[in-house]
Amino acid sequence: MVATQPVDFRRGMNGLVALVASALAADPYCGDVFVFRAKRLDRLRCIYWDGSGMILATKWLEAGKFVWPPIRGGAMQMTREEFSLLLAGIDWTRVKQNPVKRPLKVG
Repeated sequence: MVATQPVDFRRGMNGLVALVASALAADPYCGDVFVFRAKRLDRLRCIYWDGSGMILATKWLEAGKFVWPPIRGGAMQMTREEFSLLLAGIDWTRVKQNPVKRPLKVG
């Protein structure tokens, strides 16, 4: 789940966990990855509960900016593939998946 509003990166893990529960109305211990962005658009933070503890990861790009959804209140869902592209610094909004088609004939 991606928080669409930027957060203050001085917040630590406990602050982000509280933000997930209050602002996003989600369970931070459900096993989902929660992604937060800084105002500068070149930094992101992720928190994730792996069953034994909370993980906090931070990434910032040396050049360029992450491509984020339009700034609106709340959060948005992202597929695993979109998340991988986001972490790689690729504009995931321009990547299109080929449609999945079932074969018309077997054999």
